Amino acid sequence: MEQRKDTRFPVEFRSSFSSANVVAGDGTLNDLSVRGCRVFSLIEVRPGTTLKLRIHAFGAEPPIHISQSVVRWCRAGSFGCEFVNLSPDEWARLHHVIRELEQHPFQRHHEDTEVA
Repeated sequence: MEQRKDTRFPVEFRSSFSSANVVAGDGTLNDLSVRGCRVFSLIEVRPGTTLKLRIHAFGAEPPIHISQSVVRWCRAGSFGCEFVNLSPDEWARLHHVIRELEQHPFQRHHEDTEVA
């Protein structure tokens, strides 16, 4: 069994994707890590396809733009992307989202103990 290098977070972020004249669509992004994600979509995307990916992580904030991701696998209704290229600003925004997700369990636990 393959051991993952990075923690994956079970999110449900809206996403959109496109590639040069091949495919475009919307989906629900899941299993987010700093290196990739899973996207659930009705659009079929083949392994090896290079996509631009937009992640709508938090409400009114602009989407995070992954300028280049590569589809590594495809199963019925979902595909996995590896993030290959994104700008330093977008990289920082992605890391901010990951940090927020890492802190969430602690914050919830902390809030629960304050109520008790």
